Amino acid sequence: MLYERESELARINTAVRRAEAGRPGALVLTGPVGIGRSTLLQEAGAQAPDTVRVLRANAAPMEQDFAYGIVHQLLGPALCADSTGPGGAGADGAARPCPTSCLPAPGEDTPASEAVLHDLRSVLAETGASAPVLLLVDDLQWADVPSLRWLAYLVRRPYGLRVALVCTLRDGDPRAQHPLIRDLADAAEILCPAPLSPDGTRAMIQHHLGEPADDAYARACQETCEGNPLFLEAVLRDLALAGHRPTAEHADEVRAQGPAQFRDRLAGCLSTQPGPVRDLAAAIAAFGDHGDADLFRRHARLDTVGYQQALRTLHHLGLLAPRDTPHFIHPVVRDAVDSALTVAERERSREAAAELLHQAGRPAEHVADLLMTVTASHHPWAVAVLRTAAQAALRRGAPDTAARYLQRALLGSTGSFERARLLIELAGAERGTDPAACERHIGQAVRLLPSAIDRAAATLLIPPTFLGEAPASAVDLLRRASEDLDPTAAHRGTAREIALRLEARLWHAGHENPTELTGAVERLRALGTPPPLDTGGDRELAAVLTNAATLSSALPAPDVAALAGKILEREPVTAARACIALPLVAVALYAADTVEGLNTRLSGEQHAGRPDAVVHAENALVQLACGRLTQAREQADLAAELADADWRESTTAVRAAVAMETGDVQLIEHLLRDAGQRWSGGLALTAMLQLLKASLDARRGRGVHALESLLGCGRQLEAAGWRNSALYPWRPRAIALHHRLGEPRAALALAEEELAWARQWAAPASLGRALRLRALLPGGGGVSALRESADVLRESANTLERARTLLQLGRALESGKESKAVLREAADLATACGAPWVAERAYAALGTTAPSVDASLTHSERKVVSLVGKGLTNQEIADELGVSTRAVEKHLTSCYRKLGVAGRRELPVARSAGAMLAAG
Repeated sequence: MLYERESELARINTAVRRAEAGRPGALVLTGPVGIGRSTLLQEAGAQAPDTVRVLRANAAPMEQDFAYGIVHQLLGPALCADSTGPGGAGADGAARPCPTSCLPAPGEDTPASEAVLHDLRSVLAETGASAPVLLLVDDLQWADVPSLRWLAYLVRRPYGLRVALVCTLRDGDPRAQHPLIRDLADAAEILCPAPLSPDGTRAMIQHHLGEPADDAYARACQETCEGNPLFLEAVLRDLALAGHRPTAEHADEVRAQGPAQFRDRLAGCLSTQPGPVRDLAAAIAAFGDHGDADLFRRHARLDTVGYQQALRTLHHLGLLAPRDTPHFIHPVVRDAVDSALTVAERERSREAAAELLHQAGRPAEHVADLLMTVTASHHPWAVAVLRTAAQAALRRGAPDTAARYLQRALLGSTGSFERARLLIELAGAERGTDPAACERHIGQAVRLLPSAIDRAAATLLIPPTFLGEAPASAVDLLRRASEDLDPTAAHRGTAREIALRLEARLWHAGHENPTELTGAVERLRALGTPPPLDTGGDRELAAVLTNAATLSSALPAPDVAALAGKILEREPVTAARACIALPLVAVALYAADTVEGLNTRLSGEQHAGRPDAVVHAENALVQLACGRLTQAREQADLAAELADADWRESTTAVRAAVAMETGDVQLIEHLLRDAGQRWSGGLALTAMLQLLKASLDARRGRGVHALESLLGCGRQLEAAGWRNSALYPWRPRAIALHHRLGEPRAALALAEEELAWARQWAAPASLGRALRLRALLPGGGGVSALRESADVLRESANTLERARTLLQLGRALESGKESKAVLREAADLATACGAPWVAERAYAALGTTAPSVDASLTHSERKVVSLVGKGLTNQEIADELGVSTRAVEKHLTSCYRKLGVAGRRELPVARSAGAMLAAG
């Protein structure tokens, strides 16, 4: 089916009508490969009136030496038809001999003399005497020379003929410059079909896929195929066979298509080109995206004139995009060029291109990209280039690419030391994306390294497992490296630093073992008060041992906070190992309810060398410790988005803590679904998983199931020696559930345990919470315990815990001036924290309605919230208001904080709920 070829068909039809009137003419359809010349020629023949005789011929590359082949294709069938048609019998009724005998024998080397050409013209004139003739010749560039002489003869002597000649001629073909073809083209009218417009592309998509295309899909088709009908048809046929629909989400699949039909057509076209054109195409294919004109010319071994001629031919063929540097219109062209080469030729071409790039001093990654396409390179500089390219890839944040370069370099490495160095660099690239591969390659490198210090340093590249249980193989590598280094020796300098870090890793590997946990605390005490913190190794060891003291509650929170604060003060902002020590310090400060120093550091430092995911996770802990739920949720979500394999579980644990505190059912469900796919079996995440299940069950009225999960979680934590309720609050939640289920004795027993632990731990947030929980139970101290809780919590950074205690205290006081003041303070604190459910209870206890949630919003913020309620995206809101998306994001963040919601999906609900409260 033709699209947007009406003007060309109209001009052909005009030529036919003129031929009927005795005014012969010639037209030549030109254009690059795939523009639709042959299809247009076929359609012209199909549309010809019944009164017109259509004679066709198709030239082919293999028949160029077959003399008069085109003449026989055109005139032979017509003459035979004349001899057997009406009036074709003799007077005696016998059929006349076929008049093709007057044609030169096909393939006969008969000179195309004036007499022969005149006789053939006479045959055509006689053929067209009864009806005008439409001569259609496809691929004129491949016609045999005698036939070309005759066609040119016709064009030069048209008088008396009722003939319209229409030929197709492919741009860029070397034979298109034959003098006879040029003579014919000069005397003819030239038609150049244009590429399909976007509307034509849409029509073709609907025809092949059966439905209109989305804008993004149609745009992808237009950009990918550049209006080439054959290319587009091949793409759409492949997609139609796969049941593909023209929707926006499938647009990228269009760009990835390289249909074999079009590739083979291009390969056939290139095979007919002269050597310089093929060589230049091979050069452009070899360099990919990294070459330039000079490199292409040198690779193809062309002089300047030859290069320009070959370049023009590739442009005429429609294979090059309109750019300053030669570039194929689509990767399928490169595939077509490669398909014409043998494997050995392709390897030599790529390697030659890599060598030219290297000699020209191009970036290592460009050279490496070409080296990656050859099986093996024998250049002595190849390994060094691949290593340099890997380093560049790591700097730009592409560890997967760096790993591929280093894997390729290993194939060409020589000598055990060079191989060990490459394995170590490969492990460094893999540590954030594939920890198992990192460990495996470190194990291989260790066997090749000559010294104990080198082996120990290599094992430290294995990423530490902060939450899950460390793999036994990794622990074994660390232990062997530590023993090899002799940890009892008095090491100095680098050796001491490595020994300390190895010790830290081994202590942390045993953090789920109660015996190891106790040993770590004893080691911390043996280091003195304060322990040595001068070097990175000192601080890493101290951070690991402090974490053990935090998990086990073996030291009171003030002591833990003091030691963690000293580590924080001594750890440089730009330290390469900051990402190892600081997360454990952040957890200790969070549990100890002392996050001021961490908050100051996070707000002031540039985080050089630290993963963004870790910085956001630590920020989330700070916000959670202060009771600011909205900000905690934002930071936790950012941490989860940015986390790599090293930090995915750690950031997930922080997100789980935020989910439990906010009570976000959707987030809890998401985390529980995710747990079955990506969570490890470590105790930290197992405990978090049980706490999440209990939280969800409790909110859905399944209190008994929730309590079972909490008590099971408690048993596991106690067995491991993890007693810190600030990190894993199973007891506080179990106390509330026992109370709700009418089990006061069990609730009181747990409350006494929690309070005893909290007094020993001595963190204000934990102690204030324990006092409040006990006060809610019969015999738990009532108002006096709540007053004590409120006084303790005034020393805490956690304003949400204070709001909860003030709410209970205000309710317990029942009425009076003090009760109202306490409840108002509770409502204000809860609103600021982003906990509207606490604020609503406080207003209900006051007997008043909560203020409208819109009251604190600016006009712009109210408009943004309104548009969010209509389902608009940030970009659509920005377009509607005429502002930047950054401004929209700032408005939304302010709205989250003021309305106390965790994200955009809660905005319309919060606003409508506030309006209802204000109304009644």
